[in-house]
Amino acid sequence: MKIFPVQKIAEIDTYTIEHEPIESIDLMERASKELFKRILKKFPAPGNCKIFVGPGNNGGDGLALARMLAEKNYAVEVFIVKVTDQLSKDAEKNLQRLKLAKKVDIYEMVKVDAMPWLFPEDIVIDAIFGSGLSRPIEGLAFEVVKAINASEASVVSVDIPSGLMGEDNSKNNCHGIIKANFTFSFEFPKLAFLFPENAKFVGEWEVLPIGLHADIIEQEHTPYKMLTRKFVKSLLMPRKKFDHKGTYGHGLLISGSYGKMGAAILASRAGLRSGIGLLTSHIPRLGYEIMQTAVPEAMVSIDRSDIIFTEYPDLSQFKAVAIGPGIDKKQNSYRAMIELLNEIKIPMVIDADAINIIGEHPELKNDLPMGTVFTPHPKEFERMVGKSKDSFTRNTMQREFAKEHGVTLVLKGAYTAIACPEGSVYFNPTGNPGMATAGSGDVLTGIILSLLSQGYSSKLATIIGVYLHGLAGDLAAKKIGQEALTAGDIINYLPKAWLTLKK
Repeated sequence: MKIFPVQKIAEIDTYTIEHEPIESIDLMERASKELFKRILKKFPAPGNCKIFVGPGNNGGDGLALARMLAEKNYAVEVFIVKVTDQLSKDAEKNLQRLKLAKKVDIYEMVKVDAMPWLFPEDIVIDAIFGSGLSRPIEGLAFEVVKAINASEASVVSVDIPSGLMGEDNSKNNCHGIIKANFTFSFEFPKLAFLFPENAKFVGEWEVLPIGLHADIIEQEHTPYKMLTRKFVKSLLMPRKKFDHKGTYGHGLLISGSYGKMGAAILASRAGLRSGIGLLTSHIPRLGYEIMQTAVPEAMVSIDRSDIIFTEYPDLSQFKAVAIGPGIDKKQNSYRAMIELLNEIKIPMVIDADAINIIGEHPELKNDLPMGTVFTPHPKEFERMVGKSKDSFTRNTMQREFAKEHGVTLVLKGAYTAIACPEGSVYFNPTGNPGMATAGSGDVLTGIILSLLSQGYSSKLATIIGVYLHGLAGDLAAKKIGQEALTAGDIINYLPKAWLTLKK
């Protein structure tokens, strides 16, 4: 699913009107009908509905919705927030239609003193401002937003919470943004929905298809995309009758240190559950019996050090390498990392302490092999790439880093973002808060290593791996709950995730 900047969405609207062809008022009616259907499902019992509308087409959507809800016997009141005396052409048409219906009380709000009482059982529809907003709201609209946010009513935002900008909110005033319980976005999600600081404004969100023209959606470019199961499934390589272990590659996992052998075990098990032909785990000497007992399917390469990573085996037999889970950051590990980066010519996954080593020694960024994948969580990202005040800026930094160094950079979290060397970013919809647990990232490292070893490109291995990792977490949470979820549960549900993905 493409995620377009709001300016581009306006162009797609215009193209649809010209080439479907359809009158703009009829496209508004179509969008409002989809919104109406979702509100009926969300609030099936007719209740008190207070709709706040602004002067633009977002307000026009709210006015059309008011008419439809009134016809279904909802007690509807409309409050026109008079930030200007002029309504958009289609908003004015819908206002006249609403007046003709004679089922809705309509009030003009010139001062916030006219703000109605909002009760917990009320349904508040926010249709004040749409996604075209380019500056923080102020004046009357600001006061109305504050009053709505202070209430206990259920708040539904049309297309986007009023006051929120579609992409960059770094200079916005967070006190002037509606805090919606539900947001129904037309045709596409807004990029701002995917950033953590905006969650309190957006609430639960859903995309409503409104029939924008398929040709222009296909033609228009955007760097931002949301993964779908259908797309990820289309990337999978089929397995053939006469394939064998060698077909699916041999991967090297460098992981573990004294007290952190669990990371090596989790990453190894995840790799073996993701289709790799052969896996060698390079570990400190004292971890030998642990690994051989816990993961008998893995071969073991023993470091000369009892407790940390200080060397690596001959790389000629491997298709891909992963390094980082639990290796610690000792000086000898840093030296071994330098040697590895100087020699390696195959794709690699860099995670956890290996990222932290690069963060402390940024000169190592110049020796990365083609096909490198980084999988940091936000703090590791900061140590390697730098700090940012907001998620939009951080996303920009992520994209620039991926392009500059020719790497695939995964930023883990809700809607995990995958930045690719050519400048695109894929957001992942799978996963849940139960996966915020020790070892979850080690599991992802093992999955991506497995896919790289099987011959997937770094981009495709990461897309499939991130989606599958989140899907396994979702299946596990559905069965055992989020609170009880462990990294081992994610591995245990990988088989079911593969089957679900391939259905």
